[in-house]
This record gives sequence, structure tokens and C-alpha cells, in this order.
Amino acid sequence: MTVAGGSGTVPLGPAKRRSLLAALLLRAGTPVSVDALTDALWDDEPPMHARTVIQGHVSRLRALLVEAGLDAYGVELATQGGAYALQFPETLLDVSRFEDLVKLAGQQRDPADAALMLQEALALWNGPALTGTVPTGPMLAAARGLEESRLVTVEQLAETYGRLGAHGQAVALLRTESVQHPFREALVAALMRALQRCGRQSEALECFHRTRERLAEEMGVDPGKTLRRAYAEILDGEPDTGSHPTLAAAMRASGRGASPKKSPPTHPPVHPAATPEPEKTAAAETDPAPAVGRRSAGRNGWAQPSPQGAGEQRAQNLLPRAPRSFVGREEQLAALEAAVADSPEGPIALLTGPAGVGKTALALHWAHRAAERHPQGTLFADLRGFSGGEAAQPSYVLREFLLALGVQPQDVPGGIEAAAALYRSLVAERHLLVVLDNARDSAQIRPLLPGTPHVTTVVTSRNRLDGLIASDLARPVPLGVLGERDAAELFVRALGRTGGADAAAVRQVARLCDGLPLALRIAAARLSGRPQWSVADLAAELADGQRRLALLSAEDTGVAAALRTSVDRLPDGDAWLLASLARAFTRDVDAYAAAAVAGTDVPGAHEGLDRLAAAHLIQEESPGRYVLHDLVRLYARSLDGPADADLRLVDHWLRSLDAAVHAIDTTGYRDCALPAGCLPGPVRAFADRDTARGWFAAEQDGLLAASAAAAGLGDDDRAWRLAVLIWPTVLWRPHLGWRAPLERALEAAGRAGSDEGVGRLHSTLGVLLVETGHHEAALGHLERSLDPLHRAGLPEIAAQVLVLIGIARIHLDDPEGALRAQEEAVRTARESGHSTAALLEHHHAAQLALAGGDQAAAAEHAARALASVPPDETAGWRPLIWESYGIALHRAGLHHEARAALLTALTVTEEEDLPARTAGALTQLGEVASVLDGPERGADYRRRAEELRRSIPDSSM
Repeated sequence: MTVAGGSGTVPLGPAKRRSLLAALLLRAGTPVSVDALTDALWDDEPPMHARTVIQGHVSRLRALLVEAGLDAYGVELATQGGAYALQFPETLLDVSRFEDLVKLAGQQRDPADAALMLQEALALWNGPALTGTVPTGPMLAAARGLEESRLVTVEQLAETYGRLGAHGQAVALLRTESVQHPFREALVAALMRALQRCGRQSEALECFHRTRERLAEEMGVDPGKTLRRAYAEILDGEPDTGSHPTLAAAMRASGRGASPKKSPPTHPPVHPAATPEPEKTAAAETDPAPAVGRRSAGRNGWAQPSPQGAGEQRAQNLLPRAPRSFVGREEQLAALEAAVADSPEGPIALLTGPAGVGKTALALHWAHRAAERHPQGTLFADLRGFSGGEAAQPSYVLREFLLALGVQPQDVPGGIEAAAALYRSLVAERHLLVVLDNARDSAQIRPLLPGTPHVTTVVTSRNRLDGLIASDLARPVPLGVLGERDAAELFVRALGRTGGADAAAVRQVARLCDGLPLALRIAAARLSGRPQWSVADLAAELADGQRRLALLSAEDTGVAAALRTSVDRLPDGDAWLLASLARAFTRDVDAYAAAAVAGTDVPGAHEGLDRLAAAHLIQEESPGRYVLHDLVRLYARSLDGPADADLRLVDHWLRSLDAAVHAIDTTGYRDCALPAGCLPGPVRAFADRDTARGWFAAEQDGLLAASAAAAGLGDDDRAWRLAVLIWPTVLWRPHLGWRAPLERALEAAGRAGSDEGVGRLHSTLGVLLVETGHHEAALGHLERSLDPLHRAGLPEIAAQVLVLIGIARIHLDDPEGALRAQEEAVRTARESGHSTAALLEHHHAAQLALAGGDQAAAAEHAARALASVPPDETAGWRPLIWESYGIALHRAGLHHEARAALLTALTVTEEEDLPARTAGALTQLGEVASVLDGPERGADYRRRAEELRRSIPDSSM
């Protein structure tokens, strides 16, 4: 559920707000009542003030739409009586565009036109419908309806491909969908028919039997009529070889995708002679030409021209042997299949990934399976782009290809352009498969592209080759490391030992090898030569980070050697940046952190990070966020880099935290001065409080790592100041993972002799423990914070601490102690002139009135306290007041009134997106419900609270 504005994606905020927008969009232009919106946003009992929550979200949505400039396009969120309507031109909504394109496709007479429109319609989908909304009944039903529309369109496009004879495209389209929807019989039946029409009857029958077994095992049913009918047709019928025109031909005939006519070839077509002799797959080391797949026949070891027609010749296969112990990669194989589907210009699939990830193995595994679809031959060349020596020149590759196609050596043109032209003319009408392995860059590839729809080209490279994607429409298939399960299976297969290996130790080896196939095979080879060793012994050896790269080497190959060839091709600045990132303590970085640690500017860091990602030395895990795998990090630490990387990054976090806190708390009383000598550097600008909150939420892991790194520097001043500045994330996303870092920082503040640090950190620990329900431990920290806070001249924070002491004492069933703490909070705030004085006075008066049995006065003072909340407050007073008021009412025996107050607290915490406080309110509601409605209802509230607590990320666990 996203909205794109003029300056990018609009930050919609919490799931309830996205869900409200989705409910309005699903009934575009139609008024939607508050009751209907309530049903869409809450499956269970909605909060008492659901209308208020909806009004708040509507108000914020209006502001967001205006801020994004969408009002200029006619987008308006209007109030119509007791309902809301979202008015906008339907052309702005992807769903409307999708439906229009599908409708238009159904009206076309030419199937090529229909296919284009259906392709465009499906291209509008960016993932599962309504992702990011709450999983209520109405939302799930709407999502299912949209997904059904998409699947029907997929089946319609596959049928259209069939009418065009593009059965390979139909297979590629349907195979991916059938994996996601294995029990959709119409989809599986369509896939079976498409496979049969491609001449792959055995695969079609295998697809039926696999589906039948899954239906029986997982659902206890037999295949339905649709599947059985398709199965019977395949058994009885002959494969459809495609009497229809191909999609490419149909498009050319209709005027689209037309290409200029080729001149007649300067040489007659040649056909390699059949030979029973074995293949040779590698050139000699002294040969400057690439290792090109060859056949031993005739002079110079190459197939010679034959006057016989291609149809009379046995199909050649010049590929190296298929890789052994190939594991997994089903998703990537399906993506590769889709990438090489019919294309008017000739399909080009681009397999890219880091060194040692198995690009060549995947290309060869797929190519051997696809060879039967290319009956007139396969060509293969290792372009040596990252082999440590000189890369293969395109002119050499062309010469080898021409010789392999039967051209006599004396007839091979000397110039690269003439050779490329001859190559293209020879393959113009052939159904060939060309594998170009280990490419250095796009320029090395372009002269080798056949440019004909009959030839499928697969390119592998460690570089991303954006140029080839842009200029030649290559379809990228990125390849990452193996998941833990597949990595473990590959290791066991490569090991080849009989008997069961220690599963836990195997998983540990898989993790230490980063799921990198090259590392896993070398680890297996290392263990195979040591029969007295166990897998656990190997895991213990690899756990030594100082020796791991050396251990993952075997003779002239290894992870370090593979990485070295990638790094050697980097500019000096990018190598420095990689070394800087390797020394950084955080798992991931953005351009600002990279610029800080490498000592460059943000634009330069952006460009460097993109080049490193293109070389697959780092991975862009999410937009603008980059990570290094452990083995790359270990290698890059051996490169020249900054000796003070940790200090640079700690100071970057200090500056970033300072900027974020300023955006959140404009009063300034929660500021903390940066340490003397804090290194300068670029820091992102935080436009508003919501932006800063989003940054804190995204940086949980980085903040924990920064806190640990600051402590590791031995600089107590930096350590406590950095910890003090993380109070917003402790307030909004509290978890006990923060306790140990805060306690370490408290010790550092004590060693530094800082009253400010000691007082602030005791108070932050108190907040953390109150929010996580550890009230007795919280009380100790809160009370120990008061004296140092007063000595440091921070009475405003002391007043807030006293309120928290009162809340902790209420939870500990000490109402008199709570009243004393609240009275002192009022006095402290009044003496310091802080803006919360009036709020605290009314809050205290409400508690006193409750203690005296005056419920009406208590309610009046609670209302005045809420009215006194400052508009720029950041401490979450509103939910605190409602929750403490509800607890006090419950303790006083006023259970119905307590429930009303706590339901209001729950509404406020949901509206302000404070999950820990929402869980606290649910827990208290459970206590009240147990009294009013019985233990079962109380347990239900407590169960919801526990589920919510478990959903709050805990980076330390």
C-alpha cells in the first residue's frame, strides 16, 4: 500500500493509517462510513474512541497528500456527513489502470496486441495486494479478490501466448505462478498444456503427478476435472509444435518490433559434422584466446563445414560438463527461464553475483537442461573477466566462435567489425544457445551478441553490467548466497561422507562460509582429506576469524583469491571505501555513515557505494542501505583503510542522534552537548518529528552497535553522551536489550564524574524498566537520578522522573507514595517554570480526589490535565495520564470508570504508535476485565498484550 508523490514515496505512517487509505481507495470516489472504516481497521472489539482515532488518521492523511503535492492532481479527501470519500482521477490508481488494460486486451482481434496490453497490466503489480495493511476480515477479502483478478489475467496472458505459438513464454509465466499457487488447478493445467506444446511431455506429466501427490498429502483430495482432463489430453495427444506464428513474428507482421532486413551472408551456412569424439572444454594456459567449448573433428580440432542440411545432423553440445552436487536455486532457475523467454531482439539473460557464489554453475546447470531446445548447437566462452590475468578480447572470442561454426581459418576476417558481422549472419536463422561466462564489462560483451530472436544468450559477471541492461535490454537475474538449508545440503553433498553428520555443526559451517558455494566446497575438501576430523572440528577451526580466509583456500583457488581479482579492478578510492566499511562496527551503512568513516562527501560516498554494489562486493539490502558479507569484510580488513574508523563512526552517530533529538524535542531540555573534539562530518537533515522517529525505528541495530563501539573506545565521555541521546527509541520501542548498554554507559558517566550523565542515564533506565513492566527495579534507578539531575541543573527532567516514580508506586500498590511523588513533581515543575507545571498540578489533584472518594472532581482534574498537555510535548504525557488515571480508578474499586479510562489510553497509544504502552494498557484492561467480565475475558486482553510485546523488535536477543 504505497502512494507516490512528486518527490518520491509518501511516508504514510502506521498500518492503521495505510489500511484506512486502502479502504477509501477500494471504494474510490464513494463515501465510506465511519462504521465501515471501523470494521476494516479492527477485527476484534474496536477501541471506545475508534471514531477519534479515524479522525486523527484522516487529518494526517490530508496533510500528507497536500505535502506530497497530490492536491494539484485533483486528489482530495473529503468529509461527507458521517463518511469520508477520496476523490481523484481514476488514471492515478494502479488498480484502475490494470482493469482498463485487461478490458482493452479482451477487445483486441490481434493476439499480439492483446499480449502487450496484458503484459503491461501485470507489470503494474509490485507484490501481494494490500501489503502493509492490517489483516482484518475486510482487508483480507479485498486482497484475495485483487489476487484472483491477477491470476485470471496471468492465465489469460498464457492462453494468448499459446495462440501466438509462444509456448516457451507461457511455460515461463505459468511455472513461477504455479510454485506460488500449487493447488490452483486451472493454472497447473495450463502449465501442463504449455509444456506439452513445447514438446516437453514428460515434464508435463511429472507436473501432474507432483500436484496429485501434494493434493493427497496436504489436502486429502484427488485432482479435479480440470487437471484430469489436461492429463488425459497429454496422454492421448501429440505435442503441439507451434503451427501458429511466434510472438516475435506476429509482432513484426503487425509492425511492432520490426528490424531491418539482413543482407545475405557472405558465406553459406555451415553445419558442424557429427562426431563421437569427446569434447574439449578448456584452452591451454598459453593460449590468448578464451576457453571456448570445442568439438574434436577435422583440422585444428574444429568441426568442418558439411554440405548436409542441419536437419540431418546430430545436435552439437559444446558446453563444459554440468556441475556436480548442484543444490537448490529453484527461484533463480525460474527467473532465468523467464528472462530468456521469446524476445523480438533475441533474449539475453544476465546472471550477476559476487565471487564464488556459483554463477557459472547455475548457468551450466540451466544450459544443459535447455540444450534440447537449441538443436543447432551451443557455444561457450570463458571471458576471463575476473580470472586474475588479462581478460579475453572480443576478437579472439569471435574467431573461436566462427571456427566452431565451421568457417575455415583462412576465411575468418581480421577486423572485429567484419568478424562480428559474419558471426551474426551465420547464426541469423539458427536456434543456438550462447553462454558468455565471467564477463568483465558491457563493452566486452556487445560484439558477441547475435542480435537474432533464435539465439539465446546467457551472460555471467561479477559486475552488475547496467550498460548491457540499458543498451541491449538484457534481463538481470541476480544471484545471492545460499540460504542456510541449501548451504548445509551443498556442504554435505560435496563432503560425500557416508553416515549422518552433526546437523548443528553442519549449519555452523554453512554460516561461517556465508552460504558461499565456493567456500562450502573448499571447506568440504578440507574435511574430506582429514578422515579423523569431525564436522564440529572444522566448525571450531573456521570460527577463528583471523584464520578463516586462509583456511578457505585450496592450492591455487580460494575465497581470498576470488575476492582479490574483484578488488584489483577497483579504483583506489573505491578500495579505500571498501576497507573503511570493513572496519565499521555496524552491520549496514548508508551514504552518510560511509562518507563519515571514509572521510569523503555524501555524493562521493553514494557513487562509491553504487560501484561496490555493482561489483557485488557489497549488497544493497534495502534502498540506500548496504551490507558486507562476513568473508568480504574479513578480506577487506587487509586493505589500506582508516585506522580510526570506529572513532569516525561513533562521532557520526553522535552528530546524527543530536540532529534527530533536536527534530523531536524543540524545547531543548532533552538536549545533550556533543563531546569536545567531536569530528565534523555530513549529517542528514530531519524535516520533522515523524522523519526523526522513522530514523530511530530503522536504526535499532546500528544504535546498539554504536553504543557498544563507544564503550569499546575507552572514551567515557563519548560513551555516556551517545547513550543519553537514545532516549526517544527507549521511549517508543523499549526492550530489555537496551538495559546492558545503558548500564555500561552509566558506569562510564560515573567514571567521568558527570552528574548530568549519571542523572540522565538513571532516568532513562527507569523509563525503560517502567515501560517493560519492571517497576521495582525502575524505582531504584528513578530515585537515584534525582540528586544528580538537580546538581546538573535539570529540574525539568527531575519533574518527569517524579511522575514516573508515582506511576511505579501505583503499580507497586503504594498509593500514598505515589501521591507524595506527584506532589513533589508539581513543586519541582512550578519552581523551574517548566511548561508541564499546570498539567502535573491537575494530574496530582485528580489522584487526591480519587483518594478522597470524589470521583467527579477526579474526572474534572484529569480532563484539565489532558487539556494542559503542551502541543510540542515529546514525553507521551497523554497516554501516561490516562493509564495512571485508569489504574487509580481500578484500585479505588471504580472498575467501569477504570475501563473507560484505559480504553482511552489504548486508543491514544495506538494513534501515537507506541506499541509498548499499548501492551501496558491491554494488560491493565485485562485486570479490569477479569473483575467485570470474568477470567476468560481478562486472559484475552493479556494474550493480546503478550502478542504485541513479542512483535516489538529486540535487537539484542
